[in-house]
Amino acid sequence: MTDSRPITILCLASEFKAVPFLEEAKKLGCAIILVVAQEAAGAAWPRDSIDHIFPMPILWKQPDITYGVSYLARQHKIDRIVALDDYDVETAADLREHLRLPGMGHTVARYFRDKLAMRSRAEQVGLAVPPFSAIFNYDDLRYYMDNVPPPWVLKPRFEAGAIGIKKIDNPDLVWRSLDELGDKQSFYLLEKFVPGNVYHVDSVVWDNEVVFTQASRYGIPPLAVSHGGGVFSSRTLPLDSAESQTVTSMNARLMAGFDIQRGVSHTEFIRAEDGQFYFLETAARVGGANLDRLVYAGTAVSLWQEAARVVVADIRGERYEAPHNRENHAAILTCLSRQQRPNLSGYDEPEVVWRLNKDYHAGLIVSSPESERVTELVTVYVERFARDFVAVGSVKGVTRQ
Repeated sequence: MTDSRPITILCLASEFKAVPFLEEAKKLGCAIILVVAQEAAGAAWPRDSIDHIFPMPILWKQPDITYGVSYLARQHKIDRIVALDDYDVETAADLREHLRLPGMGHTVARYFRDKLAMRSRAEQVGLAVPPFSAIFNYDDLRYYMDNVPPPWVLKPRFEAGAIGIKKIDNPDLVWRSLDELGDKQSFYLLEKFVPGNVYHVDSVVWDNEVVFTQASRYGIPPLAVSHGGGVFSSRTLPLDSAESQTVTSMNARLMAGFDIQRGVSHTEFIRAEDGQFYFLETAARVGGANLDRLVYAGTAVSLWQEAARVVVADIRGERYEAPHNRENHAAILTCLSRQQRPNLSGYDEPEVVWRLNKDYHAGLIVSSPESERVTELVTVYVERFARDFVAVGSVKGVTRQ
């Protein structure tokens, strides 16, 4: 007997995002169940693309989330569970394990969420990683600080991006910070601070092979923007550039070693001042901070749409067809703004293809077939953003992240 029901995808969303994923999955004939954090339930979700919305106070709280999703499974035959936010990746893995659904399980998900696990695994697959230490045994930690000169960064293992990272330049401050953390200290790691240019590689994986990739380079490193303010920026790199080829090759080795079978990923590398490339971190989801829009402006590929196509092709047992890269050049600039609704009308060059619409933030994306033109616009716009918009500290409760 043929099962005529639509494919049902349950999506977890701790934040409002991934609208193109929901719309594409619906277009492909799926039924969508959205389990969303209560504070994000009233956001501008594409209601026409969602069959059922179920708010919950906290998505990662156990056993509540397992009880809730298991209850939904009584009346809805769930085919796949998809995490729309980085904080939902492990929760989705746990739910797949519990409901015995295909997809990334807890062990693999840990490589993409736990900064200690991902560093250890990256070393195992032969990638260079800044020297680091777990915070378990104090003798091991003392040995590390005796042999790896500061500065170091104290990093939470399960936060996203630069959130919660603290730069430290002497052992006394390390011990003081650990005292303040108390029982939470084992959820952190200590790593050598390596200055340099930071790159991100956004990719699509099918059958454990990277089938689409775009490498980009940040302007000011995200950690520096997070701690010191200024203009956040990133620009795509030509596919045939030496930098692009190096980080895309490292990313391909990483994805194979991390055993991600299919999906999307966002991975960061740093090129130190001596020219050595190091792995920084990775995530099994579309990059945040509107970097998916940057990739689209440069390639005409929507990573969220591709993520939906990958899931549906997997369920149907079909072959996923990787998208073609248009290979334009693009850059994104964003900053915390002094004005609630910054006026970007003066940034009217024809290469401006997107403007950020968010209170107390200014942002735009430029795109051009000419790399030199993107460089010119970024140089000018960074200076103008600093003059026109950049806020220092916090603005009416909006804090820098």
